[in-house]
Amino acid sequence: MKRIADIPGFPPLMACIGLLVFWDLVARYLAISGLPPAWDALKEVPVILADPEQLLNILSSIRRMVIGFFAALVFAIPVGLLMGRSRAVAAFFNPLLMTIYPVPKAALMPIIMLWLGVGDVSKILVIFLGVSLPVIYHSYQGARAVEQKMLWSAAAMGMGAPARLLRIVLPAALPEIMVGCRTGLVLALITMVTSEMIARQSGVGNILFNSLDLAQYGLVYATILIIGVMGFVLDVLFEKLREAVAGWAQPVHQIAVGSA
Repeated sequence: MKRIADIPGFPPLMACIGLLVFWDLVARYLAISGLPPAWDALKEVPVILADPEQLLNILSSIRRMVIGFFAALVFAIPVGLLMGRSRAVAAFFNPLLMTIYPVPKAALMPIIMLWLGVGDVSKILVIFLGVSLPVIYHSYQGARAVEQKMLWSAAAMGMGAPARLLRIVLPAALPEIMVGCRTGLVLALITMVTSEMIARQSGVGNILFNSLDLAQYGLVYATILIIGVMGFVLDVLFEKLREAVAGWAQPVHQIAVGSA
């Protein structure tokens, strides 16, 4: 007989229920205005989702995140693969990446706002930077792990360098690339919210800070819950995609979130 704990989705569900119960008990025990009970926050979630203006804010956030994420993939995957197979390309990009990687991407937002204003372009650029670095790193590691004998054999059969990169290096590095993309997806969500909290015009970050300014703490925590659910759903969908395109290789890395 199948155990209840083996039912897909049961352990995360129980973890969420346990967290909400703990939150509710702590809130009622402390009885402070800045920490409403979990039920009060949960009641505000449908209020946000039923408000057309707030729904447009959420959709604006998702749009920025999608554009920044896929723009980063288009740039970062080829760069990472080329770095893994070419010492000259790696020597050029490594100093730049080592300089940028430790810097929290949100710290770049004021500078980018000076250059590009507070509109969508600046927020998308911050998301792009946050996603690019882990994708480049994992693409680089995946390309380096390709056996040289395979490339020598392909070259001996007359396959050119671009064809070897596309037909041998890319498929072999795909599992590692997917790890980088999954990490990048988490960072895309983090940098999206952070950028919207700094440049407050629209988006879930704008909802979050407006609610905080108005001392509507139930809305603040409801917005945080919505962001958390967005992250969970995106991660589940991405894992389904990974299983479809690279299910033959089990992931060996945990998600390592870098500077956001």
